[in-house]
Amino acid sequence: MIESITTLVTSLGSGFYLLLPVNLLLLVFAPVIVDYLAGEELEEPGRDFRINTLRVLNLLVALILIIGLLSGNSLSANNLVLKLLLALMIVYFSILLTHFGSKLIRKRYGRRVQSQDAERIADTYASRALSISAGVFISIVALISIIRLFGFENLLEAGGVIGFIGVFLALTQAAWAPDIIGGLVILNTRMFEERDVIRLDIGNQEMIARVYRTRAFHTELLNLIDNHRVMIRNSKMRDYAVHNLSKFATAKGLRESLHFNIGYNVEPGRVRAMFEEVFQRATTRSELKFEHQHEPEVRMQDAGDHAVAWSFHYYTKDADSITALRQGFREIILETCIEWGIDLSTPLTLSHNPGSAARSFESMADESGLYSATSAFPGSEKKE
Repeated sequence: MIESITTLVTSLGSGFYLLLPVNLLLLVFAPVIVDYLAGEELEEPGRDFRINTLRVLNLLVALILIIGLLSGNSLSANNLVLKLLLALMIVYFSILLTHFGSKLIRKRYGRRVQSQDAERIADTYASRALSISAGVFISIVALISIIRLFGFENLLEAGGVIGFIGVFLALTQAAWAPDIIGGLVILNTRMFEERDVIRLDIGNQEMIARVYRTRAFHTELLNLIDNHRVMIRNSKMRDYAVHNLSKFATAKGLRESLHFNIGYNVEPGRVRAMFEEVFQRATTRSELKFEHQHEPEVRMQDAGDHAVAWSFHYYTKDADSITALRQGFREIILETCIEWGIDLSTPLTLSHNPGSAARSFESMADESGLYSATSAFPGSEKKE
């Protein structure tokens, strides 16, 4: 294949140098090419990197063409200028072919999702696996073609560059293989997808975030509390307990719970009446997006040493406003409890029996024989 391409290029003669203006056109229209092949809205860093990569290759091709023109060397199959040009062309078109193949695969096997301002195609298990396989295949073919172009066929042997690459990948697989496999597992299980709101249990903390995108090595999340972007490795995501708040178990929606400790001096009926008034007040506030048609559930969770643990349950189908909804309900509950004279602070129960400490110490001293009651409590001598 390489020999046929070389023969074709050398047969063009002077037309070969028409590559210079064509190359300059490709350099100018690099942003258009990247936007077309991407098939989706790229972020600025990724888009700029692709554009700069293509432009660097274009500049290298232009530089080698100019050197060849100035040197006046004739084109032949053994010409170094020709080999360098063909090598850069192979790299350039391999990149274009990889991106174009990924676009076709994503369009065929991807999943359409509605973003904030437009519809886009997200990766699925099939599209991600096929894109990775296609990219690896094209890269191997390009590498072998470049090696054969320069006549280094001995590097294709087991102990050559292919063997070195294989050993390198084997030694570094612990750094990249778990994340790629983890990303494929996440896409295949579909436990959570783009635009879903999830809750992560990270140690003793929890994070509520929206899934922005699942990439090859990491998952990008939008933290709904702190309003910033978070990147977590795909292998690490599988170690956390992930709660998908956008997928409900019943038609009522997501069942949210708020927990409070109320003292034993407040009757249960009064507590239930207070929470019912809280629910009625919440229905008058339009910014609180919850299911008004479903009555609240008030449950006694535990009877502790100092207070009774109560839980207040309500339903919502707007997972994006979970944080604001919790804050709004807590504010209304605090205002209502102040009006009703119900204290939300956990009471502290103390039991004090005068003299019990002295008797306990005296009995311990008698048993040990080390101290007498007289030495421990001056003035409390025993009478015989």
